[in-house]
Amino acid sequence: MGHSLGSSSSDGPSSSSIKDSCRMVKTFQAYLPECCHRTYSCVHCRAHLANHDELISKSFQGSQGRAYLFNSVVNVGCGPAEERVLLTGLHAVADIYCESCKTTLGWKYEHAFESSQKYKEGKFIIELAHMIKDNGWES
Repeated sequence: MGHSLGSSSSDGPSSSSIKDSCRMVKTFQAYLPECCHRTYSCVHCRAHLANHDELISKSFQGSQGRAYLFNSVVNVGCGPAEERVLLTGLHAVADIYCESCKTTLGWKYEHAFESSQKYKEGKFIIELAHMIKDNGWES
């Protein structure tokens, strides 16, 4: 017979260890609605990342090759902002990662120091190496 959660046995799981193990279980924070027939997902765990309608540009370069600029994303965490000199000048950026598998995906533009780059503020770069097309894409 298995242990009940209310067991006072010293070899059974404690309530704090049960709570800790529950925190390790990952579920996607958001699923894009089925009406979003063209979506991008994490190549590593298939968590939804973005709706195609949120794509701004395919003309970006990441550290691992081509990258896309998105207006908004889902299931993505954000690290601390830091200043970096990128191809288009000095920016304050924060690395972004998949909330499900913790893979670094790209970055978020927090601040652009040059006026011609201000349109990027609050937008997200995801490298193609870390995402795949899901749902309803025509070949």
